[in-house]
Amino acid sequence: MKISQAFRFEAAHHLPNVPKTHRCHRMHGHSYRVELILSGPVDISTGFVADFFDLEEAFAPLLKTLDHHCLNDVQGLENPTAENIAIWIWDRSKTRLPQLFAVRVYETADCWAEYDGSDSR
Repeated sequence: MKISQAFRFEAAHHLPNVPKTHRCHRMHGHSYRVELILSGPVDISTGFVADFFDLEEAFAPLLKTLDHHCLNDVQGLENPTAENIAIWIWDRSKTRLPQLFAVRVYETADCWAEYDGSDSR
């Protein structure tokens, strides 16, 4: 069984490794959506794969670090592409959420990156 909980945050960033003519080289902002996808068996007693309240509590410190900040200033996100944000969240969530299956980061409603820990970096 898979479950997912979505979170939203607002943040600014610029992509330092693209050409200066690329529009994302300039500082700009996004309304990000993050989905944490967990996988596991349904507990017979609770009926849950995981309690959504526990998931929310586990992600709260990361959300606080990202929301209304310049992502380039966050340690480990000096090149804050959607791909790198997904990896950053995975690396900081997996120990607190052992059932984590994937992290999906939407930069816009139409484009996203997903990381499941198995892709080479």
